[in-house]
Amino acid sequence: MMRFKVGDLVVHLAHGMGHVVSLEKKQLFGGEARLYYEVATQRNTVVWVPVETDIEATLRSVTTKSDLGLYQQVLIRKPETLNKDHRLRQIELIERLKHGSFQTICETVRDLTAHGWHKPLSDAGAALLRRTRDNLCQEWAVAAGVTVVEANKQVNALLLESKQAHLT
Repeated sequence: MMRFKVGDLVVHLAHGMGHVVSLEKKQLFGGEARLYYEVATQRNTVVWVPVETDIEATLRSVTTKSDLGLYQQVLIRKPETLNKDHRLRQIELIERLKHGSFQTICETVRDLTAHGWHKPLSDAGAALLRRTRDNLCQEWAVAAGVTVVEANKQVNALLLESKQAHLT
């Protein structure tokens, strides 16, 4: 059963926002021919995702506008304390993000941002926050029907509200 059709906006868990360009039968890596979604991402990458696999592990639908209120609350909610060891923190956050849900992305941005309130992030932590936040704002923009710049302003305002409510 095909979950997506040509033209659908999707989120690839590793590559971010994109859309299904086509469905093609391809033989990749010497294996047998299979049906694939051709997904063009906003980073000008083409990704081939097998239709018959556990699709939720790779692709998901874009968050709906009606769910953004829930995610606003996630961003405002008290941040979780992250591991003090920067290597372990990085591993834990990458594991967390493998889940790929929009809620996980929001929680990770909230928690990493809050961690930076107390101590500057390592280079790896700052890079992870930048990538994750970019993905959050791209999807937020599509869901809300606004520009990425406007989505970024909305996310900034929510994180500032969280900081004012929870910084001790």
